[in-house]
Amino acid sequence: MQFLTLENKNVLITGASSGIGQDAAVMLSKLGAKLVIHGRNVERLQATFDMLEGEGHSMAIGDLTNDADIETLVRSLPALNGLVNCAGIIYPHPIKFITRANIDEAMSANFTSAALLTSMCARLKKLARGCSIIFISSISTSHPYRGGALYVSSKAALEAFSRTVALELSNLKIRSNVISPALVKTPIFYETKAANPEGEMEKYEKQYPLGVGETEDVSNMIAFLLADNSDWVTGINVTMDGGLLIGSK
Repeated sequence: MQFLTLENKNVLITGASSGIGQDAAVMLSKLGAKLVIHGRNVERLQATFDMLEGEGHSMAIGDLTNDADIETLVRSLPALNGLVNCAGIIYPHPIKFITRANIDEAMSANFTSAALLTSMCARLKKLARGCSIIFISSISTSHPYRGGALYVSSKAALEAFSRTVALELSNLKIRSNVISPALVKTPIFYETKAANPEGEMEKYEKQYPLGVGETEDVSNMIAFLLADNSDWVTGINVTMDGGLLIGSK
């Protein structure tokens, strides 16, 4: 008997054109989910779509920082059994150089868009009873880094929002949880590694007892939180760090 299945579950994944969102889409399709994958870049989203297994999947192109695009997306959706919020941005912003435009950009992409998408899905009754909502955060909300003030703050807001969603929608058995990874080998990881002096990133990688994460590691947790196996799990934040924090001083 298969331990975990997503057969007959409709799932929306934002940020599905690369990184964790892309890997999650492929894995969930293998487990039987019927997916709506969302992103802004048509070509990259099509590449993800072409990797999906099974039938009944669809693509949705749009900008989640635009209210009209959010409404268009939500109205087109079937009743969802899962909503996976992977879309987001990460740019360094040293505190003394932060502008209002920087704050608006970071919050809009990393918090406001996911909050408004979730809100409209609830308002238009697109979240089926028992739906599982997942937000992707970061361990940096508890362990900040230099230049990360806006990214960290926007993700911390997302974590607080998720806990409230879990409380407010519990009457419909709708669950809301957060996954907070440390370094994961996404395109951003490799771009950062290439931009740093040789050997610099390796110093950080050595701090991980189990090594830096793979996108598949996070996708496994996403799949579990979407499946019925986790139907008693809500309002939590799952830290995934390969042992980084237990080895830190």
